[in-house]
Amino acid sequence: MKMNMKEWVAETIRAEKKKAAPILSFPGIQITGHTVDEMVRDGHLQALCMEAIAKRFPTGAAFSLMDLSVEAEAFGSPVSYSEDEVPTVTAALVHDEEEAEALKVPEVGAGRTGECVKGIKEVTGLITDRPVLAGIIGPFSLAGRLLDMTEIMILCYEDPELVETVLEKATEFLIKYALAFKEAGANGITIAEPAAGLLSPPLIKEFSTPYVQRIRDAVEDENFMIMYHNCGNVVPLLDNIKEIGTGAYSFGNAIDIEETLKVIPEDAVVIGNIDPAGTFRNGTPEKIRKETLELLERCGKYKNFVIASGCDIPPMTPLENIQAFFDAVDEFYQR
Repeated sequence: MKMNMKEWVAETIRAEKKKAAPILSFPGIQITGHTVDEMVRDGHLQALCMEAIAKRFPTGAAFSLMDLSVEAEAFGSPVSYSEDEVPTVTAALVHDEEEAEALKVPEVGAGRTGECVKGIKEVTGLITDRPVLAGIIGPFSLAGRLLDMTEIMILCYEDPELVETVLEKATEFLIKYALAFKEAGANGITIAEPAAGLLSPPLIKEFSTPYVQRIRDAVEDENFMIMYHNCGNVVPLLDNIKEIGTGAYSFGNAIDIEETLKVIPEDAVVIGNIDPAGTFRNGTPEKIRKETLELLERCGKYKNFVIASGCDIPPMTPLENIQAFFDAVDEFYQR
């Protein structure tokens, strides 16, 4: 459903009681009865999973699957699948400048990208009471999968031209992919750029932020929002990251999220950052309640803070743990 996302951001900031916005989709397989392997290949099942989560939990936004292998696979990268785990890229596709120059920018529809767009198109007719945010990988994180993450960190120093060649092609594709989600009816995209959290301030300024800004400039308008997600150690990088200039940021549990709230502009929503693995997946309802209330007590004073998970919640996270999180949020705002 079409929605003015600039107004959604403003309303979220104004609201005294905030709706939690965990990055929550994969655990829906426990409701729909499908495996991760089945769902990541089938847009219809992705839509059903997102709908099941939206019916079960009062999320502030509906997030699509955070599967950071999809775009690299579309370029031709090999991917490993399993029944209960999110797919992963298993090997580099590009090894030198010649292969970088020869790398073809795929069309939307290559690999599983068509199914992901199909899923968003279907789910926007099923979820109409909150924004639907499609997920894409960030440009540096995609380049890192195409080149290998260890290798790209070395190449940033030793062969920056090679990195930039791959980044140009990655960004070209990501703009087309984001526009396809926009055409499908999404209210925005979450750009997951965790690999940029490994960069120094000068390197993120050169190899990540300008490319994210190009995606934002190409697709963002009042009805389509960019949420920037980085679950790395972003504290030294915040002065640069805030220059992206979007309306919403998502940060992971590697940091004290209060540090981001002191830097990110007050007119942008900041979501985070309960540990998705250690707390949601492997914790207890009691631990979740305690950590949720503690974080809200510290950061609830910031009008632009919305509590969430620090990253994508794993598929087999107990649903009672997720419920305990929402119960704790209700408990805080009822005080």
